[in-house]
Amino acid sequence: MSPLRQEAIKALQASLGYEFSSQDLLEQALTHASFGQGRSKKEVDNDRLEYLGDRVLSLLVAEALMKNDEDADSGRLSKRAHSLVSRETCALIAKTLPLSQALRVSMQGGRQHDTILGNALESLLGAIYLDGGLIAARRVFEPLWQDHFEKATDEALLNPKSFVQEWAAAEQKPNPIYELLKKTGPEHAPEFSVVLKLQGMQPIIARGRSRQEAEKTAAIQFIQSIKPKITNPKQEKASL
Repeated sequence: MSPLRQEAIKALQASLGYEFSSQDLLEQALTHASFGQGRSKKEVDNDRLEYLGDRVLSLLVAEALMKNDEDADSGRLSKRAHSLVSRETCALIAKTLPLSQALRVSMQGGRQHDTILGNALESLLGAIYLDGGLIAARRVFEPLWQDHFEKATDEALLNPKSFVQEWAAAEQKPNPIYELLKKTGPEHAPEFSVVLKLQGMQPIIARGRSRQEAEKTAAIQFIQSIKPKITNPKQEKASL
């Protein structure tokens, strides 16, 4: 391991506030499947840890929502949870950490790829759960997701596709169009790429583990790109 990567791993653990007992688990969490391609020795990648980390994250989010939003019904809790466990949120959080520098990835541009970064963060949660238990995973999770719990109360982001539809109608534009660009990856872990088209607006390309998730991510990205300039269309109509 190079000194540069050693420093990156040290900085990552400091940012997480957690030091691994098992360096093998940490290395697995930081190894993308592309890293083993073409090598004589097969590297154990983070695919299985990402699967576990996804479930750990869902549990921690559900636990926190139940504690912090006692009046919300299951429908609202589910909408907020979906936003908090989305690939976009995981990627945004991953980019606040020195994670990309610590990754082992051979795919071109992989260190900046949202899906790879989001998966790696979930893999780290899975690895922390195995290494230190649920309490350790919770201690890492809470400060990283804290700001995003506040954002998850935004009605526009809870129902992004509906919001974009209403916004287009209020702007007298045709309905938004979501087109599937491609589907890649293995059958057990596919990735869908879609483009959101709105008349007079820059097309937005987004990815997700399902077509529905990719479309929702594209809608969220559109909302965030124009958010300072708009109010909720429902609120605008109510004020007329």
